[in-house]
Amino acid sequence: MPNRLANETSPYLLQHKDNPVDWYPWGPEALAKAREEDKPIFLSIGYSSCHWCHVMEKESFENPQIADLMNQLFVNIKVDREERPDVDSIYMNAVQAMTGQGGWPMSVFITPDGKPFYAGTYFPPTDRGGMPAFPSVLAGVAEAYRERRGEVLASTDRIIEHLTTRSSPAAATEPLTRDVLGAAYRTVAPSFDSQHGGFGRAPKFPQPMTYEFLLRHWHTTRDPEPLHMVELSLQKMANGGMYDQLGGGFHRYSTDQSWLVPHFEKMLYDNALLVPLYVHAYQATANTFYRQVVDETLAYIEREMLDPAGGFYSAQDADSEGEEGKFFVWTKLEIDLALGQDAARIVRAYYGVTEVGNFEGRNILWRPRNDNDFASELGISVAELLATVANAKQRLFAIRLQRVAPSRDDKILTSWNALMLKAFAEAGAALQNEHYISLARSNAEFVCQELTRDGRLLRTWKGGLAKLTGYLEDYAFLIDALLVLYEATFEQRWLQEASRLADGMIDLFWDESNGVFFDTGRDHEELVVRPRDIFDNATPSGGSAAAFALLRLAAFTGTADYGRYAVTSIRSVREYLDRLPTGFANWLAALDFYLSTPKEVAVIGKRNHPATTELLRSVYGRYLPNRVIAGAAEPGARGASPLLANREMVNGKPTAYVCEHYVCKLPATTPEALASQLGD
Repeated sequence: MPNRLANETSPYLLQHKDNPVDWYPWGPEALAKAREEDKPIFLSIGYSSCHWCHVMEKESFENPQIADLMNQLFVNIKVDREERPDVDSIYMNAVQAMTGQGGWPMSVFITPDGKPFYAGTYFPPTDRGGMPAFPSVLAGVAEAYRERRGEVLASTDRIIEHLTTRSSPAAATEPLTRDVLGAAYRTVAPSFDSQHGGFGRAPKFPQPMTYEFLLRHWHTTRDPEPLHMVELSLQKMANGGMYDQLGGGFHRYSTDQSWLVPHFEKMLYDNALLVPLYVHAYQATANTFYRQVVDETLAYIEREMLDPAGGFYSAQDADSEGEEGKFFVWTKLEIDLALGQDAARIVRAYYGVTEVGNFEGRNILWRPRNDNDFASELGISVAELLATVANAKQRLFAIRLQRVAPSRDDKILTSWNALMLKAFAEAGAALQNEHYISLARSNAEFVCQELTRDGRLLRTWKGGLAKLTGYLEDYAFLIDALLVLYEATFEQRWLQEASRLADGMIDLFWDESNGVFFDTGRDHEELVVRPRDIFDNATPSGGSAAAFALLRLAAFTGTADYGRYAVTSIRSVREYLDRLPTGFANWLAALDFYLSTPKEVAVIGKRNHPATTELLRSVYGRYLPNRVIAGAAEPGARGASPLLANREMVNGKPTAYVCEHYVCKLPATTPEALASQLGD
């Protein structure tokens, strides 16, 4: 008989609805039961595409004997970390404080009032590899709570004190200057892998925000080294097995140093952050390889991750048919049978396919050699090589479609959708691809209609049902995305909606006494601490995203208060910026914007007029990280931005105005004149 998770919408929670464990979702019912029965709570946190979450479920949560023990000794709560980042953040910090490490599945034992006292991650069903058996852990924790309650409660007080201190801001004693950015670069650079790209050894994560910071540093200093770091890393990632060579899109991370063997899950947020990075690399270098990666990745998202209603799904699993990566890997024989002898010989060498394989007897497709060098070895032209590979990719992809595909987490999250909305809008504007812009617009309409109730953003949507109050990251990511969509379309409604959301974000999340944004709104349920995660991890922190979005919004609207909130927020993390730059890379991007004199570009002219298109090509054809673009179809259509005030077309022609640090240049009606004003 299904447990209480059967009433949830999260695919991860629904995966556990038939467990013999008497699971509760997070909420007052479970907490009240624990208080009434004076039982500790076993809190299990994970997500649908987490491989070891599935392992622990099969080994323990589907085991009737272990489930009986859990039901007897605990009230059991299951949480989808992607739906509830607040709960995940609080207890992940507790796990790290207690064990020195963290990860998922997260296993936390808490009191009925939510205070953690024992924690870990994956526990095996029997003693294994130095890890205690899960039944032994359950029995030992229950005994401690029952027999040594005083010790348990004393430990919870210490942990809560630690968590409270962690979320409190540090007083900024040093100024915000470009010296901070230079020091941050000098901290990052020594850990760069000059052979394979990326930072450190295995495992390697994509870290797009770190590369965005390096691109900004290159743009400011013109030091070629940070650009080299970015280019080597982006090329190695996209040529490696971490990139889906047939279907496009990036897997979660590489388990090895050379980007060959990925953890095969695909996350919406990784691809959403990597697309703008590759767009920026294309703008900085004009290397069409980066544009190809953008197009292939967005094609994958549209094909496999787009709900008919207009939202983007969250993730694809790593496993299919019970095996990690089975959907994506090939044997030599499969390649030969699919392509025929001549084409197979070329394609096998091109994608590094061997008889013994590079992953558990099979082959992850990757590109170990340069196209020019490989074509020369074969004695054929590069065009002939690429034509052969393109035909083979189509054939292999068609065959792959007949396999059992990995499961998909089809819940739609506001923050992650905002990241992908921004990716489509930015790619559409930079590559002048109206289809991408149309998809971005549709997604914005979906989020603003389906994930908004009485003006309040919600967190998650599935099958027509939206629920859970939105978090700081939901607001901040969406504000930033709508600003990019406004730039791409000139549609004033997106700038107006961004301003409305910003006012709501400040009202809900800003704490004036501490000078920080918290991750949960003042209307949120009370938790053991009010969470404030300041680290830029796999996605930007809510605080850094809020600071960056408000700085940009201040430039669009002229509202100085937006900038004040942003700068005060940045000051609260000043002590970390140059010491831990990879954990604060998006904060550094916000600081770079603040310390720059952003170019303010106002364009008057119909968005689809050829002359307007050419003007915009001059703007988007170069890497300008610190600029804002306001546009109107005709004079007088000022909308919400004072950047458009008193702007007219010159001689009836679409016209661009460039201002910087309160000084404006002469109006430009040709792309050459505009390019000269923009410089590099």
